[in-house]
Amino acid sequence: MSMEPPTRQPAQSPPVLTGPRWKWFAAWLIIGVGYALSLVGSASIGLFVLPLPVIATILLARRQHATGGLPGLISGLGIPLLYVAYLNRAGPGPICTTIPGGQDCTDEWSPWPWLAAALILLALGVTTFIARQRHLHRQPANLR
Repeated sequence: MSMEPPTRQPAQSPPVLTGPRWKWFAAWLIIGVGYALSLVGSASIGLFVLPLPVIATILLARRQHATGGLPGLISGLGIPLLYVAYLNRAGPGPICTTIPGGQDCTDEWSPWPWLAAALILLALGVTTFIARQRHLHRQPANLR
């Protein structure tokens, strides 16, 4: 009978499961909105808006864990498209409203393609973000 003390196994700490990095997702979403505004408004204010998301991208990309929310950029591209869909909600075709002294008519587009594109981009960004977070939680901590 051996009187050796039992060998101790190295203590392993349980994996730390931090919640999704939604603040980074939101930051990238705002940047995506800036890029989309630059594109949608390219005939008017787009060129003046473009430097803001570019600078924000450079600053955010330098943060250590900020790239975890990068799919927010995809979702952010859909936000201005929701607004365009809202503006064209009475379309397609000529829409006239009565104003003092006559009528004001505008030609509106169909809101459905804009709404579909916006919802696809929003869902794609959120789904990608959640899938990446789940994948990160399954990896051992030393591989992250």
